[in-house]
Formats: sequence, C-alpha cells, structure tokens
Amino acid sequence: MTARIGVVTFPGTLDDRDTQRAVRIAGAEAVPLWHRDKDLKQVDAVVLPGGFSYGDYLRAGAISRFSPVMESVIAEAKSGMPVLGICNGFQVLTEAHLLPGAMLQNDRMRFVCREQKLRVENAGTAWTTEFTAGQEIRIPLKNMDGRYTADERTLDALEAEGRVVFRYVDTNPNGSLRDIAGVTNEAGNVVGLMPHPEHAVEPLIGSGGTDGLGFFTSILRKLVSA
Repeated sequence: MTARIGVVTFPGTLDDRDTQRAVRIAGAEAVPLWHRDKDLKQVDAVVLPGGFSYGDYLRAGAISRFSPVMESVIAEAKSGMPVLGICNGFQVLTEAHLLPGAMLQNDRMRFVCREQKLRVENAGTAWTTEFTAGQEIRIPLKNMDGRYTADERTLDALEAEGRVVFRYVDTNPNGSLRDIAGVTNEAGNVVGLMPHPEHAVEPLIGSGGTDGLGFFTSILRKLVSA
C-alpha cells in the first residue's frame, strides 16, 4: 500500500507544489490539504511547506496556527503522526507549540536566499533516518524570519536530549542561537527546519543535488515498515 503524505496549503504558501513533487519522487502519494478543512483525508504524515502564510502578518505562522486544518494536525501530531515543518511550516509549528522556541527576523534584517551547508545532529527522527549523525548536507535556504531563539533553559534541554536535529555549518545565515537550523519534539515525530529540502531532490539542483530527498525517503521507510 502506498504511503499517503499530506501537504497543507495556507493563503500565501509558495512551496506546496514543490513539496508534493518531492513526495512523489520519493515514492509516496502526495495528498493536497486545504487550510480551511479539518479532514486530513486519512494521510499517514503531514508536511507544512514554506511560504508567507497570511502574508506573515502579526508574526510568521501566527495566524496559520489557528486554521481549521491545524486543529487536526495538532491532535494527530500529539498522537504520534509524523509532521514536518519547512521554513514557514517550522514557524507554524512553534506557534502551535508542537515545537519549542520561536522564530525572529534575521539578525541582518534582510531576506536570505542561498545554498546552505547543514550538519545532521539527530538521525533518529521520523524524518532523518536516511542520514547519519555528523553527515553534512547542502540544502537551499530562503527566509526573512529564520532566527531561531529560545531561553537558555530550553536550549540546554534541547542539547541534552538530542533534540537539535540540524545545525548551520561554516556560516550562520540568520543569527539562530547555537547555530540551530532544526529541532524535534520529544517523541521525534515532529521536526521543523528553516532550509528547504524539497528544493534539493533532483541532481540538476545545486551542488547539494539530492541531499534533501532523504527527508522524504526517511518518512516513507518508516511508514512502510510500521
């Protein structure tokens, strides 16, 4: 049976089609989910893609967090469903308190668009089993509100519990504390990161090539073996 991965579209989402394509390239069925609908259409996992939902008004992700679809996503995530938040999706997950911390405007106060080197810190989440701890990958990055922040107690807990999933390598593009590019929840089923793995799933894209494909093959392997 083919795994079904839902991809949510909010007003202002930009990367839903790219994410759906990445899901299909990995071998799963991409299921479009609309922000106004609570029905998750019996999907096995959910991706919140990047963009500027609701124009990033108030705070990035703050309005989307209250969309009807998020009621179902939050409930299912707490029950163990795998959820991946990419860029704006990561911001939504922090606003929904499915992940700790918050996202602030980049320290240089400008939009960043570049190919970014990351180090995989945790290869044991639902979305990272195809990687190895310490592996370095290249993933496109594009954001304005990508500076990850949390209080020292939360940061120390994330470090101690191995919940920092990715770190920026060579350069910190947005001022994120402790070079954090992505984190996970305690159960490891919810992951958020600022870079865009859906833009690195085919060899013709950048020097990273298919480095982003591992996110989608990781979840596919987990779902098939479950």
